[in-house]
Amino acid sequence: MGSFKQTLSSGKVGETQIAEWLKKNGSSILPIYEIAENQFKGPALYGNDGNTIIAPDMAVFNANGLTFIEAKHKNAFSWYRKKQIWTTGIDLHHYRQYIRFQEVTLYKVWVLFLHRGGQAKDSPKSPSGLFGNSLDILKDNEDHTSTKHGKSGMVYWNKDSLRKLSGYPLL
Repeated sequence: MGSFKQTLSSGKVGETQIAEWLKKNGSSILPIYEIAENQFKGPALYGNDGNTIIAPDMAVFNANGLTFIEAKHKNAFSWYRKKQIWTTGIDLHHYRQYIRFQEVTLYKVWVLFLHRGGQAKDSPKSPSGLFGNSLDILKDNEDHTSTKHGKSGMVYWNKDSLRKLSGYPLL
């Protein structure tokens, strides 16, 4: 397992690839970065009520208006042996924060997963491509949560709950 700095660097590469794909498909991108350099904290919404909410990675403007995107870059889907399905997920605390962000801002949030099609531990070769969906859909289609990974646990979705938006590498 790499350091947080290495994981952050890999995530930025994936964010850039996703942002470039969005631009090629007619969107304008406003990346959202940490306020103070080298704090290694993700973007946040600072409310006038004193509350801070973790924010998605980028704001996307297109013919549909403004949408926020949380971009994830992974080697492979996870093979969930219990159900014999491909799954992918995000940190449970962050997921709850993105839901709160959507409730407060009234703007749609999408979670996008760029999977390179590698091989997860003890599993077949993973599907590859750019997959995603809106939080409105994801909230109603959680496959399972687990406390085994991440600081606060993880939430996972069946690959079939996600829309395939592009192949990999992104064209």
